[in-house]
Amino acid sequence: MANILGIFTAIILAVAAFVAVKNKARLENEIVNRDSELQSLSTSQGRLKAAQEDLKQLPIDRAESDAQAVTKTGEETQTREANDGLKSDIESKTAKISSNKQQLDGIREKTSEIGNTRELADKMKTMRVELEELDQSITDDEATLANLTAQNTSAQSEEKTRKDELDTFSKGESLPSLNTRIRNIYPAWGFVTLAAGNNGGVIANSTLAVLRDGETVALLLVTAVESRSATASIIPDSIGEDVTLIVGDRVVPGSKGAKKPTAN
Repeated sequence: MANILGIFTAIILAVAAFVAVKNKARLENEIVNRDSELQSLSTSQGRLKAAQEDLKQLPIDRAESDAQAVTKTGEETQTREANDGLKSDIESKTAKISSNKQQLDGIREKTSEIGNTRELADKMKTMRVELEELDQSITDDEATLANLTAQNTSAQSEEKTRKDELDTFSKGESLPSLNTRIRNIYPAWGFVTLAAGNNGGVIANSTLAVLRDGETVALLLVTAVESRSATASIIPDSIGEDVTLIVGDRVVPGSKGAKKPTAN
């Protein structure tokens, strides 16, 4: 009987020890999970603070964008006025060339009727000089017309460029010509700085795409812009879990509706 009680006692002790070991392992796992949650909470708080700072900056950035739009509108107006002036000059020169050609045709018709009469030699000589002068005048006017036409074409191209830029600014998008790189990265605060600013076509509140090997690996939201640099927040959930941004990554205009990049 004593042996049986001893066996039961040993079994109970073994079971208790096993349960204690399992409970210890579970406790350690809970502690690890709690630390992980605390770390995640700290990261989220940092992102929230950065987002709040970005929200405060939005009215200032909007004012800057409005000022840029006003400037571009003035430039477009000046280009249009210059273009209208060129068109007027072209019409004037075209009319003058037409008039000179009519005079030349009239003189040629008269000289063809004169024939070889000696009495009219001086008159023919004078008319020949007039013909040469008219020919030169026509040549000069045609050259001027060609130059004005080239200037008009250039002005129209400049006007279209200014209009396209103004339309892009009004949509809150960076210029399609933007092609820059990441200058600095601040992962703890969730933002980066760029090597281009207003002069490079970066617009506040626009969405940019980070490219690597021709593929979009993350999306950025521009929060502040200077003449030669800009600051952009990394859009949450736009970067793959196995992707780490590096200095020198290429940055181009992106779409606000772009989806999260898929992991390879």
